Amino acid sequence: MSVLPVVLLPLGTDDDALDACLAALDAGTPARTRVWLADDARAGPRGLAIVEKWLAATRMHADYSRRQRAIGEVAHLDEALRACGGADVAVLAPDAIPAPGWLEALAACFSRDASIATATPWCNAGEAAAWPRIGEVDPVPGQLARIGRACAKLRPLHPELPAAVGHAVLLRGSARERVGGLDASSYGSWYAALIDLSLRLSGLGWRNVLCETAFVARGGEGGPAEGDMAALASRWPAWHPRLADFLMGDPLRAQRARLHEALAGIDGEPPQRELFPAAGPVLEEGDAGAE
Repeated sequence: MSVLPVVLLPLGTDDDALDACLAALDAGTPARTRVWLADDARAGPRGLAIVEKWLAATRMHADYSRRQRAIGEVAHLDEALRACGGADVAVLAPDAIPAPGWLEALAACFSRDASIATATPWCNAGEAAAWPRIGEVDPVPGQLARIGRACAKLRPLHPELPAAVGHAVLLRGSARERVGGLDASSYGSWYAALIDLSLRLSGLGWRNVLCETAFVARGGEGGPAEGDMAALASRWPAWHPRLADFLMGDPLRAQRARLHEALAGIDGEPPQRELFPAAGPVLEEGDAGAE
């Protein structure tokens, strides 16, 4: 197997979301994948205990870093991405719940087309990449491994997105370095900084695409910091009309329908035990890889 991208997980303040994310990451990602838990001095005592326990048990090649003082979401992510150099990096939201096979599908997306700079998987709260309905926030789906298998059955067409979406995105290192990384001086949120990065990449001829063969769930939708939307509108006046046209026209309608069909084709398979019995999605026995 070729070397997979680095997984970068910036930690948040929701301990339950962190626990669910790390469990899904371990269950649905190949062993020995390089994972970096980057903490901008945000995790509390329980979060630190969750990280310590996970690091002791994980099958990943994982590292944890914590700043003594917080520098802000965008600056912290930019610092981490710069430390990764020219490596391809998959950035997960702090509350992301990746379905099995997600990272391999994203890596395969990059290998198919060298012009792809960002690849975004489906998500229940993924705005332009949302499934089952565009632009809507649905609950974290149950039986997430089944959805992952359905995604793997789809033909990989990788249609264009207006911009990458922050629940999970694979960033091509060489492209990111070419445009200078994230703009931490103009934006306070990963949500807005990722849109800006995507538009700069697009301006140089790179592509921001949907990886329809991968699914990463999320507890809620990301959003901008104060002033971010005004900054985007000032720098990219065509952005908001373009996004509105995309959401209203839904050019990915056919891809959504194909995922529905693929999921229906495996709906007869018997359900098996849950990985997250309290509130999370169900992963099947063969996909869990834990315990």
